[in-house]
Amino acid sequence: MRIAQVAPLFESVPPRRYGGTERVVSYLTEELVRQGHRVTLFATGDSQTSAELVPTLARPLRGDPHWLVHALIQLEQVFQRAEDFDVLHFHTDHLHYPLLRHCDIPVVTTAHGRLDLPGLPRLHRVFSGAAVVSISEAQRAPLPQARWVGTVHHGLPPSLYWPGSGAGGYLAFVGRISPEKRLDRALEIARRAGLPLHIGAKVDPADRAYFEREIEPLLDRPGVKYLGEIGDREKGDLLADALAVLFPIDWPEPFGLVMLEAMACGTPVLAFRGGSVEEIIRPGVTGAIVDTVDEAVAALPDVVRLDRRRCREEFERRFSARRMARDYVRVYERVMDAPWRVAESGWSAGAASNG
Repeated sequence: MRIAQVAPLFESVPPRRYGGTERVVSYLTEELVRQGHRVTLFATGDSQTSAELVPTLARPLRGDPHWLVHALIQLEQVFQRAEDFDVLHFHTDHLHYPLLRHCDIPVVTTAHGRLDLPGLPRLHRVFSGAAVVSISEAQRAPLPQARWVGTVHHGLPPSLYWPGSGAGGYLAFVGRISPEKRLDRALEIARRAGLPLHIGAKVDPADRAYFEREIEPLLDRPGVKYLGEIGDREKGDLLADALAVLFPIDWPEPFGLVMLEAMACGTPVLAFRGGSVEEIIRPGVTGAIVDTVDEAVAALPDVVRLDRRRCREEFERRFSARRMARDYVRVYERVMDAPWRVAESGWSAGAASNG
């Protein structure tokens, strides 16, 4: 199969440090190539891939206010070559939707972010033919009217991370420092449990004021070690040596890649209920799901005693890159066999209403 993978331009593929979507695009692209497909990756010029690379610009656009210009150039690159492919797979939100009705090639879009945002219901009424893949069943809930063609959970290469023993004796928090990720909860759980907390996390410019006001004053507590933004190697060591990973979210998490990364290291996850969590964590095997800090503190002793070998086995069974790629190939085949294409306007009665 000839497949185009269209990645965001904010990070390289794979990212040097933080970058969930670009990381998943890399895992998917490499596994599709390994399985014998002809893959072309549209991404930044510093990306590393075994696929054909079509660069839009040399370096990632993180923090660039003029990103839209480059994104439009990338769209032109993709659609100029559309006839070279059996399917186009976008990971870049919705910017390409207006072009779909002018394209005879099947197009699939993976929704990587939250979908409870203003305007999205109307967008998907207007572009009702856009074939969309969710990364969890929970992610779909705010947007039932979209043309969902599958749910594909993320997957990781099994060799990326190796199981550890938890010998570091600390709890870990990995990801972004933002209000919805609730690092403050993780700090409180660790304090009440009497355990160190090691933090590998980035701060986006939009969250800088929150970090300085709410989080930074808490980082000088005894036992707290703030590592800043980390890459794969540092992340693997951090997760493998942790007793457990804390995932104390306070939002409808679309997926939560760190849960898989922890499981790959054999490290159980103590997660707050929300979004995809109940689809990912298997209580009593790969971690626990709680609703409050009190419940988290009470559950922690049982979580750290979970069998790390079973945690790794569950990862290999459910969340490998091989399984993810096969799931996506089934989605591609489904849209390629569809009896219709997005050839007409998606406008319908009521589509011009607000919402």
